[in-house]
Amino acid sequence: MSFNFNFVMEALVEVGGVQEIGEIPFGLRRIIPITGGTFEGPQIKGIILPGGADWQIVRPDGIREIEARYTLETDCGSKIYVVNKGLINGQSNNPKTFYFKATPRFEVSGEKYAWLTRSIFLATVEPRQPNSVYIKFYQVI
Repeated sequence: MSFNFNFVMEALVEVGGVQEIGEIPFGLRRIIPITGGTFEGPQIKGIILPGGADWQIVRPDGIREIEARYTLETDCGSKIYVVNKGLINGQSNNPKTFYFKATPRFEVSGEKYAWLTRSIFLATVEPRQPNSVYIKFYQVI
């Protein structure tokens, strides 16, 4: 069995400082606010609205579990809710060992972007910069 991937969009997500909640039974809980950004692809373009966040747990084995929730607003005014769950392994300063992959899910009203609700998507994420994260989204076909 093999999979093919169709590029959907890339996003530059602006983020705020890390808010550490502290140790919980599963690891270290932290929250990273999403403050804005932009996205663009062959069929879609717009901005990332402020107000989302990336909720993380840093497990005892060093793996970070992420669940980011945020809203896209297309250039035609449609809003798309994104839930992006994934794993981070390794340090961002070592590209050979850095692993950050996620599985985004989209919720959208209306028919224009309903195709986002009808497929499985994968995301690859570059190492975080001080105030931003760069994400590429692919549709599994």
